[in-house]
Amino acid sequence: MTGVLDIYPAGRITLREVGLRDGLQLVKNFPSTQAKQEWIRCEYAAGMRHFEVGSFLPASRMPQFADVREMIETVEALPSAFSMALALNERGAADALATGVNEIVCVVSATEEHSQANARRTRAEAVDLVRTVARMRDGSGRRPLINAGIAMAFGCSIAGAVAPAQVIALAEQCLEAGADIVGIADTVGFAGPRQVGELAGAMTRLCDARPYIVHLHDTRGMGIANASTALDAGARVLDGSLGGLGGCPFAPGATGNVVMEDLVYLCETKGFRTGIDLDALTAVREIPAAEMPQEQLFGAVARAGPPRTIVWRS
Repeated sequence: MTGVLDIYPAGRITLREVGLRDGLQLVKNFPSTQAKQEWIRCEYAAGMRHFEVGSFLPASRMPQFADVREMIETVEALPSAFSMALALNERGAADALATGVNEIVCVVSATEEHSQANARRTRAEAVDLVRTVARMRDGSGRRPLINAGIAMAFGCSIAGAVAPAQVIALAEQCLEAGADIVGIADTVGFAGPRQVGELAGAMTRLCDARPYIVHLHDTRGMGIANASTALDAGARVLDGSLGGLGGCPFAPGATGNVVMEDLVYLCETKGFRTGIDLDALTAVREIPAAEMPQEQLFGAVARAGPPRTIVWRS
């Protein structure tokens, strides 16, 4: 079995492109399979290695992910690249295990209210699903990582404030249930740097040498400030989306995920080497811009460009 540190080496910054899943979950029109494959290959050429490529959901519900298996195969063909995909139930997990996906993402809500509204299950039942998926994985011929992503970790659009201790307790339960890695998500962009620093610091203490994921949204313009604070608190695995594509159904008007290009710039200016060519990454925006002209792309680096006195290659 590939270990979590094989995919997320200790102490190294890992940036994960989630635009092909989270970024496309609300769009009315979406790129063709060929365009998405080119998106992956171009980002890979720019230095990106981690791609969330879709969800195992019925194509009738989410047609933008009908080609998730082809996306996984596209990533498989790239040396040292890793794919992630969402599975919301046992059927989705079984479908994922029939592929070569490197990581299966399960969602566990931080509040009972959101868990019921989003998945019609209690938090305890969501943790049980993580346990079930881990057992399914252990009994299969495939060995992907199991990722338990904790939604609404910094505040819930239904229940309001979420105590960090509540999230840490849930993260412990997920790890005990068999998750290889846990993520904390600011699903609706409620957090500011103080909240991110407090929870990321607690996660760093809980996980010790084990990596954890920070998934931030820029709904209220705090995404990059929050990412900087997460890095200062010890987080080393962060999600971003090309052009800031994405958004949550529970946050109308949300501007989506942290802009990946800006996140690379942040990491490099803080002294963390990403291995990503920022100019080449920014050029990939041409693909979603051409395929989805009605979707707005965000990003300060794309507007101004990086300073030309800095070499953006590691």
